[in-house]
Amino acid sequence: MKKKIRYSFRSSPAYSVGRGIKRCIQEIRNGVIDRNHPERKVVSLYPETPSKGKVLFSYIIDGFLLGPDAYIPKTHTNIWQSIKMAETFLELGYAVEVIHYLNHTFVPEGNYAFFVDVRHNMQRLTPLLNKDCVKIMHIDSAHIVFHNAAEAKRILELQQRRGITMRPRRFEMPNLCIEHADYATTCGNDFTIGTFQYAKKKIFKLPSPCGIRLDLPQRDYESIRRNFLWFSSSGSVLKGLDLALDVFKDMPDYHLTVCGPVERDKAFVREYRKELFETSNIHTVGWVDLDSQQFKDLTSSCVAMLHLSCSEGGAPSVKMCMHSGLIPVVSCETGVDVDDFGFTLKECTLPNIKEIVTYVSTLSNAALKEKGRKSWEHARRCHTRENFSKEFRKVVLKIIEAVPVRDV
Repeated sequence: MKKKIRYSFRSSPAYSVGRGIKRCIQEIRNGVIDRNHPERKVVSLYPETPSKGKVLFSYIIDGFLLGPDAYIPKTHTNIWQSIKMAETFLELGYAVEVIHYLNHTFVPEGNYAFFVDVRHNMQRLTPLLNKDCVKIMHIDSAHIVFHNAAEAKRILELQQRRGITMRPRRFEMPNLCIEHADYATTCGNDFTIGTFQYAKKKIFKLPSPCGIRLDLPQRDYESIRRNFLWFSSSGSVLKGLDLALDVFKDMPDYHLTVCGPVERDKAFVREYRKELFETSNIHTVGWVDLDSQQFKDLTSSCVAMLHLSCSEGGAPSVKMCMHSGLIPVVSCETGVDVDDFGFTLKECTLPNIKEIVTYVSTLSNAALKEKGRKSWEHARRCHTRENFSKEFRKVVLKIIEAVPVRDV
């Protein structure tokens, strides 16, 4: 028998999911709430008014398991984003059942007006849903087939360049989510959408809900024009850290600060230990909290950030760094449009990366300051929680208008 816990989902210092909304957590196994296994849970949210119907929401569940007045982590935008997407349906009068996208045992009960998913549950659950349920895929990466092929290509290139073989860190079993969806949303750009275009589904673009708002720092561009930041998450070869290290080790007059969980990739650290920890112009910091003074200090001491990934769904790390006024130097596959104020590499070869790093460092102080300000202004205008909330609500209303959903 499933154990149920009911209590009010009150506002927190970081975010409110609506005062007075009732929340129910159901444990799938043993009837015991175990926060170490979020994929086993179902969180039911109820609107304050009579429900128009139910929404099944399959994404990140962690934020819904936080206690009243808990802080919403900013380690990734998807935690807050999941809460806001569910809240949008609540505000529009729908009850919401939230499951983790890794929950492979959940069985739907009754009819649903909408189903939102990011990975494998769309394919698994579509045959179990009522025929008039509107299915929406939220795209948070390039298509997995493209993604796997891109990481494999980077691993092959590294093998040919340094004579070593790395195992893939971000491989994932392909899914058929887009094939079963009626619509899709994404925080990526035309590159990201292009990897799904074959399915011929309507895909809506959304801004990223960055959780930081920083003042534009006053930089001494003359003194930092050769300082660059590598800021990303796990998957060193996928993200292009190997490329950045191989470039900067041969550019001793230029400095690269490395921020990210590189220690998780032990094989990569073994191969690149000299570059990461024994090269005077490369400074490996590790994981950095976005809310910290350390993040402000590091970003204000650099002129630009590098993001050389071969597959993304609109990298939030780029947009976070733009909030600090860094000039983005990114790969096309990063999935972020930066050409008005940054630089996009169509091919991430060592000569191309070296050329663009050198070029950025030769720009005038005025040009660097202008690009940094434009980057900051774009992030403040587009990639905020407020703008995401507004744009996602618009998209949901457009879908409701296009496909009338019956009341229940």
